[in-house]
Amino acid sequence: MESAANTPKSLSLPLKTRIALWVRIVIKLTAREDGTVNRRLFKLVDFRNPPSSKPINGVKTYDVVVDPTRKLWVRVYVPTQYALEDLPVLVFFHGGGYVIFSADTKLYDEVCRKFTREFPAIVVSVDYRLSPEHRHPMHHDDGLDVLKFLDVEENRSKWLPENADISRCFLGGDSAGANMAHHVAQRTSQLNFQHLKLTGLVAIQPFFGGTERTDSEVRLEGLAPILSPKRTDWLWNAFMPVDEPHKRDHALINVSGPNATDISKMDFPPTMVVVTGFDILRDWQIRYHQWHKKSGKEAYLVDYPNMFHAFYLFPELSESDQLIFEVKDFIHKVLIK
Repeated sequence: MESAANTPKSLSLPLKTRIALWVRIVIKLTAREDGTVNRRLFKLVDFRNPPSSKPINGVKTYDVVVDPTRKLWVRVYVPTQYALEDLPVLVFFHGGGYVIFSADTKLYDEVCRKFTREFPAIVVSVDYRLSPEHRHPMHHDDGLDVLKFLDVEENRSKWLPENADISRCFLGGDSAGANMAHHVAQRTSQLNFQHLKLTGLVAIQPFFGGTERTDSEVRLEGLAPILSPKRTDWLWNAFMPVDEPHKRDHALINVSGPNATDISKMDFPPTMVVVTGFDILRDWQIRYHQWHKKSGKEAYLVDYPNMFHAFYLFPELSESDQLIFEVKDFIHKVLIK
């Protein structure tokens, strides 16, 4: 099977990472059987970072309210050492199954700082609404509306630095954030923006699924940390509208499956897909990459056989830094065309 190729039989991780993964048990406990989330319990492990107008390691940050009526806001990351260079803009969507985390969650704030400094780029991290309190299409509406907000010259001149080049805009995200980046890109490609142009998409271990239980879902159950088939079922139920039956082959979930939207005639941007050996979603992610290729779209696959879902959020892992450079190479490759 393609999913099992070059994948070791067990996962070897440093002690610091193993301890951090045990903390994830608390996150699992926040998901109630009735489909709701214990937000009070989750706050105990969801550490937040405030914005910093004073540069930290060459990056300053500030928050911008896009729509106060729905509490939609973004955190902007600006690399201070590249103030005189025109820089691409990366609009980033955090992971968490559409249910947990935020743009100011410590893990995501720190990784967005690394993106900003290393690429370099102006990063706009979106704090979109969460399920189950808010269900589809609210998350994707939030993502698209941030792009519309940035496309307005008055907003852009007020809230982005002068060297932010919105005509070189990338969408990116991990897990549910990568699913969101795909669907926002798909909707964006069918609209006419005045200034914003999608140049590329970075899908880090996208959260996809389907009715079928794939080889990676069966083979890695109990071996792979973070996700399990039972967990993904719960998350999709929280995401889908209440009045719509939970169909795992819906195009929102099984994006390259039998009900997939045809992107072959869309102006869909080049896409980088990141997969790992110990991720139960591996097969769905590889199919997504293959679907891009079959649709005649530019797509790249990056594989880390010894890693797990959300590995890049753990800075002690060398593969975390390696991924930063892989994304940097992808951005540069796309921009020089």
